[in-house]
Parts: sequence; structure tokens; C-alpha cells
Amino acid sequence: MQPPVPYSIQQQNLWLSSERCIFWEEEKALILADLHFGKTGHFRKSGIPVPQAVYKQDLQRLIQQIQYFQPQQLIVVGDLFHSRENKELELFRKWRHDLPDINIKLIRGNHDILHDQWYQQSNITVTDNILALNNLFGFVHDPEETDLQTYSDHYFFTGHLHPGIRISGQGRQSLSFPCYYFTSTHCILPAFSEFTGLAMVSPVKGEKVFAIVDKKVMQFH
Repeated sequence: MQPPVPYSIQQQNLWLSSERCIFWEEEKALILADLHFGKTGHFRKSGIPVPQAVYKQDLQRLIQQIQYFQPQQLIVVGDLFHSRENKELELFRKWRHDLPDINIKLIRGNHDILHDQWYQQSNITVTDNILALNNLFGFVHDPEETDLQTYSDHYFFTGHLHPGIRISGQGRQSLSFPCYYFTSTHCILPAFSEFTGLAMVSPVKGEKVFAIVDKKVMQFH
């Protein structure tokens, strides 16, 4: 794995991982969004033959990031899960019980529809709208559904969009890659799950984009 790329906001040290998550050094927190655990199982229930290996690879990537950064907490900016409980979520719960000391904070996303009791039994703290920490950072899944003006002094991390950047080569060739998209007010996180689509972003002057290309973080804007 490529060493994480340093980035600073609000005098806080962040590390951008090529595995689609950010380590917040001062809080020893791993920030990530849109894991969509259980999505492949949901598709199989609908008769679409998506292999369970896709889910296991995402979970293994998360384990590797925890082993690398040694965080004390996970801040999940929405869509930790994809739908109702299935066998894949049972595997997640077993994994969770093996790591009881990590504090998991979930900002509820539109796909996080499990019963409150399920989160409680899995030792996951759920916030329904905005999570604000240390008068520095705010976390919300979909910023378009939330009035952020109340927290104008906070820099926000959001999910939901699954941002991507299109990079053109010679001729008419182009490729699309997941990315971190930093504006003056918020960062849209790449979807952690590799089983997701991309929504192309169009950065303007002053905004920064870090694409994830062949397991490397590369600044393109």
C-alpha cells in the first residue's frame, strides 16, 4: 500500500489513504463513508449473482486500515450498511465483537435502515443528522438535506455522492477514478466500498481533488 498522503485542515493533520478513508491524527479517528456492507447479499436475495467475495474484500480492506492506523474510533459518514439484516451483517457482527475497544460512530445514511436495537447490540453509536466534534469538524451524510449554516465555523466531511474524477488522455480516451473532493467548506469522501458507481465532480478554482489510481493517491486539481 502506498503511504498515506498528508493534508491539513483547521490545523489538524489528516492522512489520505489509497484505500478510500482518512485518518485524523489528533483524534486517532478513521473517517470513511459508504461502506454499504450487506449490499452483495441484498443483490443475491434479488436473484442477482454477485459473489460474496466482494463484501469480504471490503471488510478485509477495513481490517487492514485499522491494523495500519491503529485508530481508537471509526467515524462512518453514512451508509455503513445497505439494507435489512442478512448473513453478511452477521459476519460483520462477529468481526465487531472481535474489536470491542474501537468506538464506532455512525452518522445515519439513507441506507442505514436497521432497527436501533441492532446498532445497540453491535455497540455502534448512531447520530441521525449532524455530528460536530471539537468545534472543528462536522460530519453529515447528505449535505443537501441539511442546513449547515448553524455550523459555519466547522469544516464538514460528507458522503452519499460517491465522487469520481474523469481524467482524459490522448485523443478522446478518458478514465474515471474515485476521489477525495475538497471544497472550501466540506470534503466529499470517496465510497469505501468498491462495489459502487461514481458521480463525476467538476472542481473549480481553489478546490482540490485527490484521485485514487492503481492504489495510489494522486492530486489532479
